[in-house]
Amino acid sequence: MAQAHYDFAVIGAGMAGASIAAELAPHASVLVLEAEDAPGYHSTGRSAAFWEECYGGPGVVPLTLASGNYLREHGFLSPRGALYVGKQEDRQKLDEFFETFAGTGVTIERLGRERLASCVPQMGEEWCDAIWEPACADIDVAGLHQHYLKAMKRAGATLACRARVAMLNRSPDRWELLTESGELYSAARVVNAAGAWADPIANLAGARPLGIHPKRRTVVQLRVSPEVRSDQPLVLDINGEFYFKPDSGRLWLSPHDEIPSDPCDASPEEIDVALVVDRFQKATGWNVEAVERRWAGLRSFAPDRLPVYGPDPEIPGFLWFAGQGGFGIQTAPAAARLGAQIILGRTADAMTQAIDPDTYSPARFHRAKAAADV
Repeated sequence: MAQAHYDFAVIGAGMAGASIAAELAPHASVLVLEAEDAPGYHSTGRSAAFWEECYGGPGVVPLTLASGNYLREHGFLSPRGALYVGKQEDRQKLDEFFETFAGTGVTIERLGRERLASCVPQMGEEWCDAIWEPACADIDVAGLHQHYLKAMKRAGATLACRARVAMLNRSPDRWELLTESGELYSAARVVNAAGAWADPIANLAGARPLGIHPKRRTVVQLRVSPEVRSDQPLVLDINGEFYFKPDSGRLWLSPHDEIPSDPCDASPEEIDVALVVDRFQKATGWNVEAVERRWAGLRSFAPDRLPVYGPDPEIPGFLWFAGQGGFGIQTAPAAARLGAQIILGRTADAMTQAIDPDTYSPARFHRAKAAADV
C-alpha cells in the first residue's frame, strides 16, 4: 500500500534537490528522497565553492550572473577576487580566455607581473601574466544549503533520509518509488536531482541515460609559511593544473582534477595529493609545513558540460535537474528558479528573464542522437 501521494518526488537532497524542492513546494506537494543519513553528504558537503563569473564557461555565465544578486542579498557571499595566472608561454591562452568571455557580462581585466605580485607576492617570477576577476566571492555553502532545506520544509515539503530509491514503476497517472528499506511512495512526477547517480536513476525509470558522468575532484588543506593572508584572491592556473585560496589562516589547494569515477563515496588518492603539493611548491614561495586535511567529491557533467533541466522527451512525468558539474552551488538560485518554471509551466521572472531554457533542455541530446542516426 503506497503512502501519501505527492505531486512531485525529488530524488536527492543535496544543493540541487533542496533548491528545486524549495521552488516547487509553494505550488505543489513535494516529497524529497535522500539516500544518505543526512542531506548534502556527497558533492554539496565537500565543496570548496566560490562564486566565480567565468567558471563553467560561457554557457553557464547566464545562470551564474542571474544568481549573484540573490546570493549577495541573502548574505551568502564574501568578497574574494580571482586571478587566472600564466607564464610567458601562456599569453595566447590568456588572450583566448579573455576573448571568450568578452561580451558575456562578466567583469575581467588583464594584469601584468607587477600587479599580479602585489596580489600574491609568493607567486614565482615566471608567473608574469594574469586575468583579474574582481567580483569572485566565497560562498557559504552550508548556509545556502540549509537555507533551501528550511525553505522547502516551511513550504510543506516532506524530507525522507536513508531512502535510497531501488525501483521506479510508472502507471498511467503516477509513479511508485520503492526504497531499499522497503518504503513505498507515490508521486505524479519524478524530479531526478540525484547528482552522480542521475543516469542510474534514469535507468530505473526506463529513461535513456544522457551520459552524465561523475568526475573526482581532490582538495587539500595546507598549513604554510609565511601564513597566507586572509585577503588574498583565489588563484587559478590558466592551464588548469591547480587552484588555491585562503581559508581561516590555512590554504585550500586543488589539482583541478576531473578523474572519471563511478558514483560512490569519493575519497582522495595519495598520488593526486602529492602531485598538487609538488605543483604548488614549484609555483610559489610558500613552504608547506603540513597537509592537514584531504578530501574528494564528485562533480557530474553532461557530455556538453552544460546542466540538464526539464522534462525527459520520451518518458512522461520524468524530469531532469542534474549535470551541474562544479558550478551547481554558484548557480543554485537561478537554476532552481528556472527549473521550477520549466516544470510548472510558469513564465520567467526578473531573475530568469535573460536565460534561454532551451539551452539546458534534455531534448538537446535526443535531437543530437537523431541527427547522428540520419
